Amino acid sequence: MHTQKLKVGIVGGTGYTGVELLRLLSVHPNVTLTAITSRGDAGTPVANMFPSLRGYVDLVFTDPAQANLSQCDVVFFATPNGIAMQQTRELLASGVRVIDLAADFRIQDIAIWEKWYAMTHACPDLVATAVYGLPELNREAIKTAQLVANPGCYPTAVQLGFMPLLEAGVVDPSYLIADAKSGVSGAGRKAEVHSLFSEAGDNFKAYGVSGHRHLPEISQGLTAMAKTKVGFTFVPHLTPLIRGIHATLYAKLTKPTDLQALFENRYANERFVDVLPKGTHPETRSVRGSNICRIAVHQPQDSDIVVVLSVIDNLVKGAAGQAVQNMNIMFNFVETAGLEIVPLLP
Repeated sequence: MHTQKLKVGIVGGTGYTGVELLRLLSVHPNVTLTAITSRGDAGTPVANMFPSLRGYVDLVFTDPAQANLSQCDVVFFATPNGIAMQQTRELLASGVRVIDLAADFRIQDIAIWEKWYAMTHACPDLVATAVYGLPELNREAIKTAQLVANPGCYPTAVQLGFMPLLEAGVVDPSYLIADAKSGVSGAGRKAEVHSLFSEAGDNFKAYGVSGHRHLPEISQGLTAMAKTKVGFTFVPHLTPLIRGIHATLYAKLTKPTDLQALFENRYANERFVDVLPKGTHPETRSVRGSNICRIAVHQPQDSDIVVVLSVIDNLVKGAAGQAVQNMNIMFNFVETAGLEIVPLLP
């Protein structure tokens, strides 16, 4: 157990996951924020860019070259894909533990990663040492991990929804469907036409049907749970929400199962997975701002189809909150430290 406060650095603090990390870590009882980097905004006080953090974060954005990240105990990368892999080797060599919120270390098959992310991997040897940071699946490995690949937002909601079914072997692994919807903040803070208010508001659309880069990440996880190759279809949609993911998951039962008991038992000791009572329908706003995944399981018309409804806040359990949960596990803190947040309503 760490007695001193943890020295924490954040690379890329100007995006939505960066500010979400700052929001959570600024009040974390075991943490001292020591460095926050931004090439474009070096010299700007964090609270000038994000007035929500006035009185909580008194740091100034520093240029990565001057940040002295090697003095930190842990460094979070809240950067676009392809950045963390350039800097991780040096940090690990200095004894710094790394949590990457992007996708650089999530996919074990380097050729698949390079295909989906359209770049050459800078440190394929480190991918093999990275631990996939889904605590409900990999808690023991996360405890000793030097490098954690924090899961994507869609993959978190989808894998938590399918996990009890695949682990118990009660569904056909060749027939898995995820129909998932995300709020606009999932696309990041950069200016793009599709995420303009007048484009995304009062509108609803699917995208990436022929292939979304979270597909191989989810397939990899589901395959490990099922211990066999899976047949998986994933269709993401953009909704006019700011925060939230709703994943509607379909699978075919292969044996009679008390689904409610299966889910309740699997997640009985998981603080951040809430299995709702039978017959309920979770809402995205019931988790807004919190690190909770709420799940309901249905078997419509007593058929052999099971429908799982899984909701998370894409920026918290889908990104920064899960990263803090991983940090807590890695440094033997109380796992809920800094994360006991009641969701915001309305």
